[in-house]
Amino acid sequence: MAAELNPRRRSVLTALVEEYIRSVQPVGSKALVDRYSLGCSPATVRNELAALEDTGYLYQPHVSAGRIPTDSGYRAFVDDISEGNALSAEEIDAVHTRYEHLEREVTEVMRETSLVLSALTSYVAVVAAPTLRRARIRRLSVVPMTVGRALVVVVTDSGQVANRAVDFGRDVSTATLTEVESRLNGVLDGLVGDDVSRLRESAAEETGVGAGVTVRVLDEVIDCMGEADNDRVLTGGVSALLMQPEFSDPGTVRPLLGLLEDGLSMLRMLSDVMLTRDVLVRIGHENRVDALERVSFVAGRYGDGDGGGIVGVIGPTRMDYPRAVASVRTVADTLSEILG
Repeated sequence: MAAELNPRRRSVLTALVEEYIRSVQPVGSKALVDRYSLGCSPATVRNELAALEDTGYLYQPHVSAGRIPTDSGYRAFVDDISEGNALSAEEIDAVHTRYEHLEREVTEVMRETSLVLSALTSYVAVVAAPTLRRARIRRLSVVPMTVGRALVVVVTDSGQVANRAVDFGRDVSTATLTEVESRLNGVLDGLVGDDVSRLRESAAEETGVGAGVTVRVLDEVIDCMGEADNDRVLTGGVSALLMQPEFSDPGTVRPLLGLLEDGLSMLRMLSDVMLTRDVLVRIGHENRVDALERVSFVAGRYGDGDGGGIVGVIGPTRMDYPRAVASVRTVADTLSEILG
């Protein structure tokens, strides 16, 4: 539909979207003429607004009111935007500085990322850590707890940590646990999470001292990495979103809050972001999840290949899109640099 817009109509639409983002009020022709250099008369602006409404880019909530962008109007605006100076050089430098003194432990980096994105945009920040299934295992620890129980701890090369208690159903000596830990570290080092299942199949065919313990430990490695993978989405800045006028009605915001608390649903929503190398913008009904039909979602990937993660923001469709896109891109690029 955006192809149908001639340059003047596109300029009027851009001005109206910018004004509505700023004012949160339906926009009339007088406000556009007074505040924007459109190079045409008030009568011409009114005609263009009527045409934009007829073609589905705008709607009028009341007969006597100004107009508001539709999802199609926002889409045409987004497809045309330039990030330009949406973030100042000082803001970009500040983002880099906040990461300089962090340890490269993924949990800390993700928490800081949610704070950075929410502070830059005043929207909900969404951060997904890299999947553990594609992360390389750096260290396995089997820590004795009580008789017949131990704690299995997996550390990946990206600094992610997953752990789970294992019950062997019988007494297992510390010496056996140490031997199993040493042997498994020798074969697990450098493997990706997906390789552990194949290793477990071959270990199940072994006999001898510690064979059964080895299989149980590998079972817990597989399970704890799977659990951690399903719980790798972090959100922040919900309180900032609730201050937006669009979310003053609890009935409007309740489905969104439910989605943000559901890690598996969030992962499914984020999955297609990994298929694009550019920042993805979904507006209102473009989102495939009902809980997001009144919001916009801006997200980008960081890192390389299957081992990367996702950062994004969720805000009202009346979003400052240039700033949101620039913020997501800056943070994603910075994460790619510091996490390798």
